[in-house]
Amino acid sequence: MGEMAKLLLVEDDTSVRTTVSTFLEMEGYQVEVASSTGAAFKRLAEERFPIVLSDIYLDARTGLDVLNEARRLNPDCAVILMTGRGSMETVVSATRGGAFDYIAKPFDLDTLLAVIRRAEASLEAEDEVAEENDLPESEMIGSSAPMVELYKLISRVAPTDSTVLIEGETGTGKEVVARLIHKNSGRSHMPFEAVDCGAVASSLLESELFGALRGSFTGADRDRVGLLEAANKGTVFLDEVGDVEPGFQLKLLRFLQEREVRPLGANKARKVDVRVISASNRSLQDQVKDGKFREDLYFRLNVVRVVLPPLRERHGDVALLAHFFLKKYNEAYRLEARFHPSAMAALEAHAWPGNVRQLQHLVERMVVLCEDGRIRAEQVNASLQTTTELGITATGSLADLATEQIRRVLDATHGNKAKAARILGIERKTLYRKLAKLTE
Repeated sequence: MGEMAKLLLVEDDTSVRTTVSTFLEMEGYQVEVASSTGAAFKRLAEERFPIVLSDIYLDARTGLDVLNEARRLNPDCAVILMTGRGSMETVVSATRGGAFDYIAKPFDLDTLLAVIRRAEASLEAEDEVAEENDLPESEMIGSSAPMVELYKLISRVAPTDSTVLIEGETGTGKEVVARLIHKNSGRSHMPFEAVDCGAVASSLLESELFGALRGSFTGADRDRVGLLEAANKGTVFLDEVGDVEPGFQLKLLRFLQEREVRPLGANKARKVDVRVISASNRSLQDQVKDGKFREDLYFRLNVVRVVLPPLRERHGDVALLAHFFLKKYNEAYRLEARFHPSAMAALEAHAWPGNVRQLQHLVERMVVLCEDGRIRAEQVNASLQTTTELGITATGSLADLATEQIRRVLDATHGNKAKAARILGIERKTLYRKLAKLTE
């Protein structure tokens, strides 16, 4: 960039245009001015401006049009928008369009200067990425205050044998926390067994956990050891325990009281020594109040309660997580994708309703689909707009994925359709339908 960086100022108010341009020239910048969108488009076509400063409400077109044109011609351009009539809609549109910043009039000139200097710094740091040595080994990543408190709680509870209840929204990393507790416990050298109670049919959950003898039910052609017995001396993780049906809740309660398992079809119970960690994406206390979960079972599970913060409350952790997943998938697919500062700004501006899992899937998808090795705000916003809130199920637009995108992902996954569907953010059957059309 250098000391005499050139800016394009787009402003239809003569007094504001004169004041801002004079101030910035005094600060050492070369400033070109345009009083209309037409004049701005002409100058953008003629010259490559690293920074564009534009009012939003100009003439028949707006500063959002200037933003789109500037970044179309120069994806690295840092566009700063100004307005005295800010609204949620314009802020959202500016963010989606990849604006570097959005400031409200009237503004202090020193505030404007600070934003411009931040834009300069981001452009100079375009090729900088997090040092690999700075990235943690674990996917439990974050340095925000809520995460530090979580680390402290895990370090206190892990060495004990206390039963732990982990609560948090979908995608916050409940199983990661459960594995960390096991890893840092005296049982770490013994098995860790996990079962998703919400994904296993209630009729099969008993045999899954307690085991079954041959002939104990239709299809039981051999003796089966349950997860509770398989994890003897280790840890069992009961994910989504709030989905367990009332009838089975009593059996689970009896196990927690007696620490014995009786496989289906067996006459005798067997003693087991396991630590139980359970998790729920809903408040079990609320389910108790609603009569959907046994209060006595809740108290047995809730000896130590760990609440995971949603990603939207972990300010600053998005960048750490994004770089971790970038490194992970670059290595997995032997690629060298990098984040442009505009991409990081777009990632940090998102609310992440699907939490860390949504961010992970998004980064994987962008790494695989990135064409020039640079992930920019446009790719972030396009990927976010073509997924649902949890970033998993396809929308109509995803059903029309470009053939080239599908082929690129299938090449990267060596033809693994299940993995390709996950990366593309679509259901497997949607991918199969698309592939069938391509071969017609």
